[in-house]
Amino acid sequence: MSILFVNDRIQVPLAEFEFTFARSGGPGGQNVNKVNSKAVLRWQVTQTQSLPYDVRARFLNKYASRLTIEGELILMSQKYRDQPSNIEDCLQKLREMLEAVATAPTPRRATRPTLASKTRRIESKSQNSVKKQQRRAPRSDD
Repeated sequence: MSILFVNDRIQVPLAEFEFTFARSGGPGGQNVNKVNSKAVLRWQVTQTQSLPYDVRARFLNKYASRLTIEGELILMSQKYRDQPSNIEDCLQKLREMLEAVATAPTPRRATRPTLASKTRRIESKSQNSVKKQQRRAPRSDD
């Protein structure tokens, strides 16, 4: 697999990703102290040509807090005991992030409130008014 396939419009070559490995804190017993199974994926989102312009703009907007100052996305996985599974987990996380921004959100169309909703609103306001009037101390007109 040399391409991360998201949908027909979005495919990212794996050559754009940089993987590094570190010792994992996950399951594995004494094996954890010997094997670099934690996968760290780095991807230059701001410089990629693989994403359509609109998808990249939505990605940068939605995940701005997850990017470094240089515009690099960093994803980690230490869920599994072996490197290939953790690499696949990182790619799956990225695939889900890209799917979330793949389609543009439909803009909200302004609508008018219905007559029934206006009536309910007015009735609830008058009920609240009565409730608050009943809380007041009785007036003494001397």
